[in-house]
Amino acid sequence: MSIDLVCPVGHTVRVPPSETTPVDDALAACAGGTPDAFGPVYDALAPAAYGTALRVLRDPDHAAEVAQEVMVEVWQTAATYDPARASARTWVITLARRRAIDRVRAEQARRDRDQRDLDTNVTPSGHDVVAEDVEQRLEGAAVRRCLDSLTGTQREAVVDAYYGGRTYREVAERLGAALPTVKSRIRDGLIRLRDCLGVNHG
Repeated sequence: MSIDLVCPVGHTVRVPPSETTPVDDALAACAGGTPDAFGPVYDALAPAAYGTALRVLRDPDHAAEVAQEVMVEVWQTAATYDPARASARTWVITLARRRAIDRVRAEQARRDRDQRDLDTNVTPSGHDVVAEDVEQRLEGAAVRRCLDSLTGTQREAVVDAYYGGRTYREVAERLGAALPTVKSRIRDGLIRLRDCLGVNHG
């Protein structure tokens, strides 16, 4: 027995007997219809889209956004839906899972980008102009001799920063000193090293 579906756009569509559900038939019959025609389809399928997105994202707000995006996509591409290939529910769940996974990847990429920006801002790209004068010469007997000319705190900070490869912040944390204090020690120590090594500056 066939089923007659009357869409709000004014067309009667005869659907052949099948195992499709009413929402499958409505989506297929009303593809390209008005928002009012899509209302019942939205009501039937939006919960499935939300539930699928929530299982992937574990965040209700993100899941709601993805579900809304999916239902907009369903409305815009309803003409491409083929009930012979999958039920409307399966189609929507597939769309929701794909969008949710894309959202996870986008969020991870954003976090990675933010972390890179944070690392760039926190970790000095170069210690300072004075450091550039001497950092290529921090090896050999001359340097060891000049290091002995520093105060104990200067030597410890400089060695940590250059031989230890630590950032100013890491040196400060290891020594239990304030960051500005450590920066001052390192800079003063580098100036003394520069003078001791006979490096011309400026």
